Amino acid sequence: MIRLTEPRAWRALGAGLVLGAALAPRAALSQPTIPWPPHAMNRPRPPAVTPAPSAPLVAPPSDAIVLFDGRTLSAWRSDSTAPAKWKVQSGYAEIVPGSGEITTRRAFGSGQYHIEWASPSPATGKGQDRGNSGVFLMGRYEIQVLDSYRSETYPDGQAGAVYAQHPPLVNASRPPGRWQSYDIIFHRPLFDQAGRLVRPARVTMFHNGVLVQDDVELTGPVAHGSRPPYEAHADRLPLSLQDHGTRVRFRNIWVREIPDSTAPRR
Repeated sequence: MIRLTEPRAWRALGAGLVLGAALAPRAALSQPTIPWPPHAMNRPRPPAVTPAPSAPLVAPPSDAIVLFDGRTLSAWRSDSTAPAKWKVQSGYAEIVPGSGEITTRRAFGSGQYHIEWASPSPATGKGQDRGNSGVFLMGRYEIQVLDSYRSETYPDGQAGAVYAQHPPLVNASRPPGRWQSYDIIFHRPLFDQAGRLVRPARVTMFHNGVLVQDDVELTGPVAHGSRPPYEAHADRLPLSLQDHGTRVRFRNIWVREIPDSTAPRR
C-alpha cells in the first residue's frame, strides 16, 4: 500500500468526491513548461511497485454516468454518426485494429473517470508496440495505456503517463492479460472570454489503487514528440479511447462529473 504523504494528494483525492465554486474572472497565464524534452530516454525511470494482484470490478457509485457496463457500446460512436466498431463479448470491449478510435456521444469536462483495461496476453512487441492505447480526456489530453510490465520505453510514454509530459511517479503495472484500473481526477483548463488560458488542466491519478500522478499541471494537449500550446475549446468535449493497432480490452467505464473549482492554486 502506498501512503499519501503529500498534502496535495489528500486534497486532490477529496476533490474527486466534493468540489464546488463559482467561476470568477482570472488573469491570463503563460504557457506551462516542463524541463525535459518529450520522450527523453535519459529521463529518470519511475520505480516499479507491486500493486494488489487482481482488480475486482468497482461498482459505479449512484451518481456516476455509466459509459460501458460490459454489454453494449451504445454510449460510443466511431465517427460523428457511426456505431462503435469494437468487439463486445464476455463483459468487455476489445479494440478491432484498424477500426479507429471510439468516442462518447456525450461530452464531459472536469470529473472523476474510472476505466479498467487489459493488454493482450501473451505479450508481443516491445516498447510502444506492446499493448498500446490511450484515454483521451476531452479528446485531447491523453493518459497512456500500455503494457509496461517489465517493459522499457520512454518514461513519459509508459502506462499511467500523461503522454509526452509527465511520467507516472511509479510503475504500478500488472502482468499482461490482467485487469488494470485507472482512476483519474481531471480538472479541465479554464479560458477567459478572449480565449486566453487562465488555468491549465490538472490531473491526479491512481493506477491499480496506487498514486501515479499527484495534481500535475498539463502543458496543453498531447502530441507525439512535441508539446503544443493550449487552444481555447468548449467546456465539455467527448472522451475517446485510442485504436493503436493492438487488441487492448476495456470494461467498467464510468464518469462522475465534478464542478469546476476556481480556487487560487497554492
